[in-house]
Amino acid sequence: MEVGSISSAPRSVEEIYKDYSGRRAGIIRALTNDVDEFYAQCDPEKENLCLYGHPNDSWEVNLPAEEVPPELPEPALGINFARDGMERRDWLSLIAVHSDSWLLSVAFYLGARLNRNERKRLFSMINELPSVFEVVSDRRQSREKSSMDSGSKSKTATKRTSDGQIKSNSKTADEGYGEDDDEHSETLCGACGGSYSADEFWIACDVCERWFHGKCVKITPAKAESIKQYKCPSCSSKKGRQ
Repeated sequence: MEVGSISSAPRSVEEIYKDYSGRRAGIIRALTNDVDEFYAQCDPEKENLCLYGHPNDSWEVNLPAEEVPPELPEPALGINFARDGMERRDWLSLIAVHSDSWLLSVAFYLGARLNRNERKRLFSMINELPSVFEVVSDRRQSREKSSMDSGSKSKTATKRTSDGQIKSNSKTADEGYGEDDDEHSETLCGACGGSYSADEFWIACDVCERWFHGKCVKITPAKAESIKQYKCPSCSSKKGRQ
């Protein structure tokens, strides 16, 4: 389990925010894209389990740390015990709420030495992102309402082709836009966790195949045209460490 020693813990506002964003992205992935795998790992027959988000955008279901006190605040304990006693969506929402609380506690634990203005700036940066609960709830609501969504105005969907080039398709509702929207209705931005919208420019990583808002990874449509193979910040940093 990645907790890291307190001596090497992030200290600046930007470092703590990056740590928060990575952990948040991992948890969101567990509760959305990887939800079936996450559900299977939360076996009620096992001991008290916790959901951990790691700074590298990954997630893990594991036993709590044995150290007392732990090096970092611990997430909610025993999430697996309630799995079969609740509606699946309610169980996931409950874990999302507890995860939001844990993410904030870790961020401000790491920021214990920040001054008043730095703490305020850190919270403002965090508050710009939707909470895990909001992402999980919005995703569920979008799925429930997808059959009701319609429109006659033209929409533009940006996709990456197999050769790494950017392709822009303009479709009306009569030309099958609804099918394209359904295809991406459950797509979440790998950086901010926001839901897919055909009105915004998106780009997919050719390594991990996750999608991102162009604005979140600082890629414009014009810049994307010149990129043969796009690697998201996470995949780029992993290659640099190898």
